[in-house]
Amino acid sequence: MNRFQIGEDGWSRGVRRLPSPNFDARSADATIDLLVIHNISLPPGQFGGPFIADLFTNRLDCDAHPYFDQLRTLRVSSHFLIRRDGTVMQFVSANARAWHAGASSFCGRERCNDFSIGIELEGTDFEPFEGAQYDALAELTLALQARYPLTDVAGHEHIAPGRKTDPGPFFDWDGYRKCLIQKEPHSLALHTLRFLHG
Repeated sequence: MNRFQIGEDGWSRGVRRLPSPNFDARSADATIDLLVIHNISLPPGQFGGPFIADLFTNRLDCDAHPYFDQLRTLRVSSHFLIRRDGTVMQFVSANARAWHAGASSFCGRERCNDFSIGIELEGTDFEPFEGAQYDALAELTLALQARYPLTDVAGHEHIAPGRKTDPGPFFDWDGYRKCLIQKEPHSLALHTLRFLHG
């Protein structure tokens, strides 16, 4: 049984909730059909601290590390964060528009925040992700697909080319797809899910 289940309010069970103020409402006619995969680490290349959650909730102590000085005015969020050990945190209801994609375009549609769900993986462009992260990502993807009409999965690098590089060369797209199919081998909706990468 899937450990995640998305309620009508857009919040998932089985996750740690840390509501972010960095969101707004989607338009009434928005179709949520795109999943965007990111990576993040704060400070860059360091894992396990509180700083990502602090950034998404506007609580980051920008004096705690020299890198944080450039983040003082930044207001961003993601719907979900998957830590290195597979723990999932949720910051914004998937019904709402999180501020994760920035200037972006997908299949001719601008402003991907309007119609996408953002999932951050704790990681970098320079080393592999953990098996526990792929497992959680696959289960979360299936739970989201059961609630929303998701048709496509893309990396941040694909919707903001030249500006963003994540989830990066170490993200195993084939492994992610195989993990999804192993969990739901008979799902017709899953088999029609398109992956934009490479």
